[in-house]
Amino acid sequence: MSQAVTDAGFTKEVTEHKGFVLVDFWAEWCGPCKQLGPLVDELAKEMGDKIKVLKMDVDANPDVPSKFGIRGIPTMIIFKDGQKISTKVGSLPKSALLDWVNSEIA
Repeated sequence: MSQAVTDAGFTKEVTEHKGFVLVDFWAEWCGPCKQLGPLVDELAKEMGDKIKVLKMDVDANPDVPSKFGIRGIPTMIIFKDGQKISTKVGSLPKSALLDWVNSEIA
């Protein structure tokens, strides 16, 4: 299961993390976000320790999304050792989500 991350916890949970982190930027009112959410949770379960999976509510936490120039949601960003390495905008089928993550962390 993915965990929630806030503006206040972003540095500790993402920037200072050694390894891979996927952050799913979403909002409660966003239909595609609701479609993608369960797939992100499944990904977190299936990937185990290979990648840390977090979700950030952009309405409750405006600072980090603004810093990364997020204009549309859902947006997912993969970080490696605190550095942004890849971004996907929009909902994806599970197979495409897995392919994207696996290609980035290989």
